Amino acid sequence: MRYKILITLVLIAGLSSCSKYLDVVPDNVPTIDNAFTLRTSAEKYLFTCYSYMPKNGHFNDNVAFNGGDEVWYDDPIRDVDPTFFNIAKGLQSMTSPLANYWSGSARGTSLFVGIRDCNTFLANIGKVRELRQYERERWIAEVKFLKAYYHFFLFRCYGPVPLIKENLPVSAGSDEVQIYRQPVDTCINYIVKLLDEAASSEFLPNKLEGTENTELGRITKCIVLSLKAKVLVTAASPFFNGNPDYSRMVDNRGVQLFPTSYNAEKWSRAALACKEAIEFCQANGYTLYHFPGNFGYKINDTLQTQLDIRAAMTDKQNNTEVIWPNTNSTAGDMQRWSMPLIANGASTSGPKGIIAPTLKMVEMFYSKNGVPITEDRTWDYSRRYVLRTATNTEKYYVRSGEQTVELHFDREPRFYADVAFDRAVWFGNWVLNYNKDSALYFVKGRATEIASRRGISNYSVTGYWVKKTVNIESSAATDGNIASGLVTYPWPEIRLADLYLLYSEALNEVNGPGAGTTQWINLVRARAGLKSVEESWTNYSKNPTKYTTKEGMREIIQQERAIELCFEGQRFWDLRRWKTAHVALNNPIKGWDITQNAAPSYYKEVLLFNQRFGMRDYLWPIENAEMIINKNLVQNPGW
Repeated sequence: MRYKILITLVLIAGLSSCSKYLDVVPDNVPTIDNAFTLRTSAEKYLFTCYSYMPKNGHFNDNVAFNGGDEVWYDDPIRDVDPTFFNIAKGLQSMTSPLANYWSGSARGTSLFVGIRDCNTFLANIGKVRELRQYERERWIAEVKFLKAYYHFFLFRCYGPVPLIKENLPVSAGSDEVQIYRQPVDTCINYIVKLLDEAASSEFLPNKLEGTENTELGRITKCIVLSLKAKVLVTAASPFFNGNPDYSRMVDNRGVQLFPTSYNAEKWSRAALACKEAIEFCQANGYTLYHFPGNFGYKINDTLQTQLDIRAAMTDKQNNTEVIWPNTNSTAGDMQRWSMPLIANGASTSGPKGIIAPTLKMVEMFYSKNGVPITEDRTWDYSRRYVLRTATNTEKYYVRSGEQTVELHFDREPRFYADVAFDRAVWFGNWVLNYNKDSALYFVKGRATEIASRRGISNYSVTGYWVKKTVNIESSAATDGNIASGLVTYPWPEIRLADLYLLYSEALNEVNGPGAGTTQWINLVRARAGLKSVEESWTNYSKNPTKYTTKEGMREIIQQERAIELCFEGQRFWDLRRWKTAHVALNNPIKGWDITQNAAPSYYKEVLLFNQRFGMRDYLWPIENAEMIINKNLVQNPGW
C-alpha cells in the first residue's frame, strides 16, 4: 500500500550535511528496539530526525528560491534542475505533483515519513538506560521542534493537513488509516503546542555558546520561539484568517477546513509571540549584524554598509543575526551559480552566473531616499532606462566612466549589496582586492564580454546577478576557478531582521501605524543606511502621509520584507500568506537584451515569460494516487 503517512516502515535515512555534528550516517538496524538500546544508536536516530530538513542552501532544493518571481532562468533550462522552476512557470500537476512533500517525489521528501520517525523517537527514547536526564530531555525538545516544523512546512504547502500525533501500528485496520485533514486552526494550535513544549524544556539551550563548531545547527530555545512567531503571523495573515475563497472546502464529515470569518485576536497572539521571541533573542546576544572588519580589507563607509548587508546572510563565524542556521544544507554551489565571471579565464570550476534576478525585483528596491522609485519626488521613474555615465563620486556602485541605465543610479545600499548588473562594482573577491579604485572588480555583461552569454549555458538570462548569496570571502582565481575558494555558510532559515519585520507587521494589524509599529522596521532600515519611514516618506514620497494609515503602512512593510529578505526564500511564502500572489505573480518576467554588445541596444527590455498564477496555485495538489487510497481526504480547491 502506498499511503506513506500511515504504514511506511521506519526509515533510517542517511544524512548528507557539511556540519561536523549532524553528518552521522545511522546504522541499518533491524528493529526499533535495537535502535534504542544504546546511546550511540539513539543519537544516530536523532540525527535521522534532523535529516528531513529541506536543503534550502542548494538552489536545486529550495522551492521558495526558484518557484517565485525573484530569479529566472533560460528556457530550456540548463545546469539547474527544472522541477521547482516549473512551479514558477505554472506547471504544477495533480497526477505528478512538483515538490511533492506529501508523498515524496519530484525533489520533495515525504515529510510525513520524517514526522513518523520523530514519533518513533519520542515513543522509544525512554528505553535508553545510559542516557542522562538532561541529554534525554534536550533530545526530546529538539525532536518536538522538528515534528512541529515538518507539520508547518506541509501546512504552508497544502493548507490543512492530517496531524500525525502518534504512529498507527502496522496492524491498523482499514478504517483507522482513512484519516482526515484537520482544520487550519487545529493545525496551528497543535504546531504551537509542540513548540511550547519544546521551549519549556529547561535542558534545551537558549543559544549555542562556545560549541558552534561542533553543534551548529542544533535546535535552541531562540530558534523555537522564533519559529513560533512565524507560525502565528502566518496563521493571522489573510490567506489563513477568514478566507472566503476557501469557504467551500469541507470534508465528508461536514467539517469546515478554513475559517470563514476574520479573527483580529490572531494578530494579537502573533504580536505577543514576536515580542517574546525578540526579547529572548536580544537577551541572548542576537543583534542586527555589522561587518566587524578584516585585515585584508580597507573599506570606507559606503562599502562598510554594503558589507553589513551582505554578510548578515553569509557570515558564519561572527554572525550575531542568524538565529537559525540550517547546517543540513550549506550554501556552496549556490554561490558559483550566482556569481558572474569577473576574473580572466574560463575555468570549468568557475562562476556560472546562471541564477538571474528579474527586472521586476530590481525595480522593487528603493531609491537612495528610502522610498519606492515610483513614489520618490526626486527620482524620475520615466527616465529609468535612459543611459547615464558614472562619475568618480559613484565609483563604489558603478565603474567610473562607464555607461549603464539611470535605473542603476541613486538607489538604496541594499540594491548594490544584493544585486550585480552590467558595469556594477563587485567588492569582496580576495584577488586584487586592494584599497585602490582601479583594482575594484566590475561586471562586464554585454555580448562577447567576460560575463556575457558565450555558449549554451553559464550566463544570466536577465543581465543581473545575485551578489547577496555569495560570501564576501569567496574568491575566484585569475583563471576563474572559484570551487577551491568557496567559503560556505549554513543557510539562514530565520534572521533577527525577519523577526523585526514580522513584529512591525503584527503591530500594524493590531494597533495601526505609530512609533511602536515603525520602531522595528526602522531598525532594519537604519542598518541598511536609510532614514526612518516617517522621515523618508514625509520628505521624499509623492504620498507623504502613506505611513499614517494601516493600509499604507501594510504596503510599506510588505515591500520592506521583499527587499530585506530577497533571495532568501521568504517572498515565496509571504505572497501566499498575504493573498497577493495572484496579483504579484501575474506579471511579465523581463530582462535586458543580452545578445547585444552596444549599450543602447543591450539596455532594451526583453520579455522572457508571461507568468501566470491562478487562485488554485496558493495550495499545492495532493497527488491523485493518495486521494484514491484515502477516501476521507479532500483535494485542494481547483485541482
